[in-house]
Amino acid sequence: MTTNGLSDLYGSSLALLTDLYQLTMAYGYWKAGVAERDAVFHLTFRRPPFGGGYAIAAGIEPALEYLEHLRFADDDVAYLATITGGDGRALFDAGFLAYLRELRFTCRVDAVAEGSVVFAHEPLIRVQGPVLQAQIVETALLNLVNFQTLVATKAARVCQAARGMAVLEFGLRRAQGPDGSIAAARAAHIGGCAATSNVLAGKLLGVPVKGTHAHSWVMFHDDELAAFRAYARAMPNNCVLLVDTYDTLDGVRHAIEIGRELRATGHELAGVRLDSGDLAHLSIEARRLLDDAGFPDAKVVASNDLDEGLIISLIDQGARIDTWGVGTKLVTAYDQPALGGVYKLGAVRGADGAWDHKLKLSEQPIKISNPGVLQVRRLRKGDELIADVIHDDDTPPGPGDVTLWDLEDPTRAVTIAAAEYDRADDLLARRLDGGARTAPPVTLA
Repeated sequence: MTTNGLSDLYGSSLALLTDLYQLTMAYGYWKAGVAERDAVFHLTFRRPPFGGGYAIAAGIEPALEYLEHLRFADDDVAYLATITGGDGRALFDAGFLAYLRELRFTCRVDAVAEGSVVFAHEPLIRVQGPVLQAQIVETALLNLVNFQTLVATKAARVCQAARGMAVLEFGLRRAQGPDGSIAAARAAHIGGCAATSNVLAGKLLGVPVKGTHAHSWVMFHDDELAAFRAYARAMPNNCVLLVDTYDTLDGVRHAIEIGRELRATGHELAGVRLDSGDLAHLSIEARRLLDDAGFPDAKVVASNDLDEGLIISLIDQGARIDTWGVGTKLVTAYDQPALGGVYKLGAVRGADGAWDHKLKLSEQPIKISNPGVLQVRRLRKGDELIADVIHDDDTPPGPGDVTLWDLEDPTRAVTIAAAEYDRADDLLARRLDGGARTAPPVTLA
C-alpha cells in the first residue's frame, strides 16, 4: 500500500508542527470568545522560483492528510502546559488546553490539483472555517507545500531541459535529512522525474526506483573487467555499468566485452553511466563505441552535478545522452533554497452573515494581500492557456470579455475578448468538507 508519506514518517500527532505564535493567537481568539467565527485564508506565493514564470503545485495531498488527521494528543497538551510566559507562569490556562484536546479540524478546504501549473499570487489552498482552526494550521501548510512546490518546479525545469529524455532523481545522499529526501523524491516525481534512487520513497510513495553501482564496487575488485563481470552475474537483467572509475572510454570498452558475455546468456547490456569529465565528448564517444560494437539499444546515462542549465548546454554541444541522473541541485533546490509562500487572511464573516474582506497594506506592493474569498479561473482556447483570473468567488469572470488588472501594477490592464477563449475552469476544487475528504486521497502509485 502506498501513501503520501506523512503518516508513515510521523506516526504521532503533528499538531505541534507550528510556530508558537499560532498558539498564542489561538489562545487569544479563544479567550475573546471568537474562536468559532468564520474566516478565509489563502496560501499563495509571491514570486515564481528560479527566475521563471510558473510553479508546479506539490505537497497538496500531504497537506490535506495533515488537516484531516489534525489532533492534539495528550502528550502534546501536557507539553503545552509546561510553557511559561515572561513572569514564569503558565502561558495557557487549563480551559484552553482542554479545548485543544477535544479540537477536531472541521474547515472546508479548496485546493488546486497536485501537479498543477500555477502562477504568482494564485491561491493554491483556500481554508474556510472557524478562525482558530484556519489560523493554527498556517505554519504546517506552508512547510508542507513550499518545499515540495519548489522541488517539483525544479524537476519540471530539468525535465523540460531534457527534451523528453528520462530524468532520474538521485539526490538522497545530499538531501536535507530523511524527511527532506522523501518529500523531494515525491515532488520530483510530480515534476516529471521518471524514477528515484530512494528505496524508502519507492516503498512509501510508489515511485519507481532505479540505480546502478558505485565506484567502490569497481575499486573493491582486482580490476574493472572483473568488477563488471561480477555485477553482470548478479544483475543480468539490470546491468548498467559505471565506466569512469579509472578511464572512461576504457570502461566503455570493458562494458562492451561484458555486454557480449551477457548476450551469450540471453541478456542485454542495459547501458553505461558517465559520472565525470567532459560529458558531451565522452557521451559521443561512448555512443560511437556502443553502436560500432552492436549495442545500439544500450543507454548512455549521465550524472555529475547536473541541472537544467548544464543539460541544455550538453544537448547544444551534441551530447549523446539518453538518461539524466540529477541529484544535489534538484533535491536541495540548489539555486533557490526557499519558496516565498505566504498564508494570508482574506475575509471574516460579519455579524450579518456577509463576508468582511480583509486587506494587508505594505509599502512594498508585492506584499499587499488580496482581499476576499478568492478563486482562480483558467481561460483556455483548446489546449492553449490564455490567462488565469484571480477573482472573488461570488463574482466570477465571463462569459464574454474579461478584463484583467496586474496585481503589482494596477495601471496595467488587458482585456481578453470572448472569442479568444472557449473554456473556463476553476482551479480550486473542494477537497475537504467539514474536515473530511470529499474524495479518496490521490497517491503517486
